Amino acid sequence: MSKQGSPDSFFEELATRPAAEERSSSRLQSRIYSALIETQAEQGPLASLDECHASGASLCVFEHLVRIAPVSEKVKTWNPCRVCHARVLGERVENAPIYWPGCPYVTFQNR
Repeated sequence: MSKQGSPDSFFEELATRPAAEERSSSRLQSRIYSALIETQAEQGPLASLDECHASGASLCVFEHLVRIAPVSEKVKTWNPCRVCHARVLGERVENAPIYWPGCPYVTFQNR
């Protein structure tokens, strides 16, 4: 509470301040994303990489390799991020040095 006013004036002052644009840490965002994808995979197969690509979704270089590889559709519904170094770095290093186009863990970096 400010020294000059009531609790109401303190909260009114807080309400008029511009909101700070703060982002969650990139590590936290990465861990949340990984947990959400893992939970989604436990509930059933993920969309295949062919379907994702056809819908215009951005794929990273590793997902493109799996998508064009002569593998079964079941493999194409598996999440390659589970074994990717970008996920490991994203979950453990703030502002990790990862720059793969299309990688969700890159988008979480506070740059």
